Amino acid sequence: MSGNRAYTNAVRNRMSKTKTEPQPLGTDRDLYSGLIRLHVLHHAVEEPIFGLGMIEELARHGYRISPGSLYPLLHGLEKRGYLRAREQRNGKSLRKVYRATPLGRKALSAAKSKVRELFRELI
Repeated sequence: MSGNRAYTNAVRNRMSKTKTEPQPLGTDRDLYSGLIRLHVLHHAVEEPIFGLGMIEELARHGYRISPGSLYPLLHGLEKRGYLRAREQRNGKSLRKVYRATPLGRKALSAAKSKVRELFRELI
């Protein structure tokens, strides 16, 4: 019975975080999700990337993203054909490493012109 209680508390705690309340500035994730995808794609064009490394890189730019948000984002970019993953040994464990595909490079190039246009309008 105590196992069910722990599960119930976990579900209740998770559900309580989804209440609609005024959110502090900077939590407008839906506005930034496209920028985060472009940032990830940019780095995947430059060099192989992996989840934890991207979380740290994004944090340096002020984006706080959890593994529970980043990994589905990476999988989505892979599913759309923008990234290709391969497993790479890292000590005793395997790490999934991502690189941009030719389609990803083309998409990033097109997005850069749109970002420049938006930047000119915003600034």
